[in-house]
Amino acid sequence: MDTTPPGQALVEAGWQKVRDDGRVRPELLEAAYAEPRLRQLFPWTGMGELHFSRCTEWPWAWDIPYIQPAAEGEYWVSGPLRSESVGPAATAQQAVAMVVDRLPPKCGPALVGTREELAAHDVAILPANPETTGTNRSTS
Repeated sequence: MDTTPPGQALVEAGWQKVRDDGRVRPELLEAAYAEPRLRQLFPWTGMGELHFSRCTEWPWAWDIPYIQPAAEGEYWVSGPLRSESVGPAATAQQAVAMVVDRLPPKCGPALVGTREELAAHDVAILPANPETTGTNRSTS
């Protein structure tokens, strides 16, 4: 019996694409991929930043903080929106831990689909949980 989540192949392909494009520091990719809760999310990059989405198709969800490169090999964790800041991290592992600490409630494997389909899924699965209302934010 196959227990692999339906979108896992798409997520793995996303991780490979991020590795291949070379815009994210290798030590950050290693640290993020080593964390099981992030490895199940769909990764994408922008301006050297590492983002994580709870859905596999664009437009991606913006409800998880992202990691930016900073000076001297350090990192800055921001988000989920560009106007929100979490703070500095001296190492990739610290940055990853900061993101994991701020994952949305019931954050599971990436859903095959868009942010709109994810929002509908969240409403259907978690209708009575006020903590999850409004977790799918639009891009900044």
